[in-house]
Amino acid sequence: MSSTPDPPSPDLDPTADAAPSAAPRGARSTRLGGLARRTAIDTRPLRHPAYRRLWIGQAVSYTGFALTSVAISVQVYDLTKSSFWVGMLGPANLIPLIVFGLWGGAVADAMDRRRLLILASLITWVSTLGLLAQALFRVGSVPLIIGLVVVQAVGFAVTSPTRGAVIPRLLPTTLVPAANTLNFTASQVATFIGPMLAGVVVGHGGYAVAYGIDAALFTVGLYAAIRLPSMPPLGDETGRPGLRSVIEGLRFLTTRPVLMMSFVVDIIAMGVAMPRALFPEVADTRFGGEEAVGWLIAAIAVGAVIGGLLSGWIGRIRRQGIALIAVIAAWGLAVAAAGLAHSLWLAVLFLALGGAADLVSAVFRQTILQTYAPDEMRGRLQGVFTVVVAGGPRLGDLRAGAVGAAIGATASWVGGGLACAILVVLVGLAVPSFRGYTADR
Repeated sequence: MSSTPDPPSPDLDPTADAAPSAAPRGARSTRLGGLARRTAIDTRPLRHPAYRRLWIGQAVSYTGFALTSVAISVQVYDLTKSSFWVGMLGPANLIPLIVFGLWGGAVADAMDRRRLLILASLITWVSTLGLLAQALFRVGSVPLIIGLVVVQAVGFAVTSPTRGAVIPRLLPTTLVPAANTLNFTASQVATFIGPMLAGVVVGHGGYAVAYGIDAALFTVGLYAAIRLPSMPPLGDETGRPGLRSVIEGLRFLTTRPVLMMSFVVDIIAMGVAMPRALFPEVADTRFGGEEAVGWLIAAIAVGAVIGGLLSGWIGRIRRQGIALIAVIAAWGLAVAAAGLAHSLWLAVLFLALGGAADLVSAVFRQTILQTYAPDEMRGRLQGVFTVVVAGGPRLGDLRAGAVGAAIGATASWVGGGLACAILVVLVGLAVPSFRGYTADR
């Protein structure tokens, strides 16, 4: 027999009606609070001062970089009235990114990473000051602007893999996924804010003001690099950066299926499914004009930001190999669904869902690279990561445009998304070490 006393009769207890409803409300509040903590972006890495400074510096300076990218395009068109010369900014950025991304990663394995980050940041800063000077003195030379863009791209190509290789030296391994999520979310916010700011600044203040703002914002990133602790090489690569070192990094990559597949699935995601080149045609023929292009482009970035803000669960995923396959398949299916939509807002919704999946994919890929690769190879592999991230979407533009011209924009868009989802599942599941990869290995 239970010794618990019988509850009071409702007729005698005036609080009886209120008590049953009060407890569930409190329980619901507790559950909702717990759910919010589990889903909200994990900010624990920001408790570490060195990482916090680096993150703020990257977020602020990348906003200026995005602002300058738009300002350069507008200035070159203003000087030439030619889309050809605007298009030449593409290879001016991409070629140094490929060459110096690989070389910069090799150097990051052979010298103090703090020192390298400072030197490369200074190169980027000086190129921005050059853009500011040519605008102030109204030089009006397109070759000079393109030359400064090349120098800026060299600096960015070296800082990007170096910064990626720095993070695992600043934080415990368990916080690396959260740090990558914070980084990618901040970069997506900057990608969204920078162009919007550029439109206002260039329209009202001119090119010099835009470049001046970028130079000022970049000092925050430079300060963060200066305040980093010394990070000398842990391996035996001191003093040997060069082609041989790059080749050694690529050879190492071919012997690690998990790392190799993390790059392969990204190339599939971007090279097969990215529909960006089709946005102008589809906006014109289906959604009523040029204004729709901006919404289609912004949708992926907005989805990535929202995905980042709701990313608290990412760090708790242990089976990162199968999770990466799943989110890239989700990206492909979301792209395909957007291609079938005949409502602009429905297309934007599906592209936003795809953007959220792409952010999760980027976090898993970067985390696998940073935690699976040994520190003495991390810089070189980050260089490969930089090249893949830069080149994949451009391969996607080429594929989407060529296939769209041959069989139509809708078929190219939807077919690319479906092909990505199918291909990533087939290829990913075919490699046992990759599909079985867990974060604690």
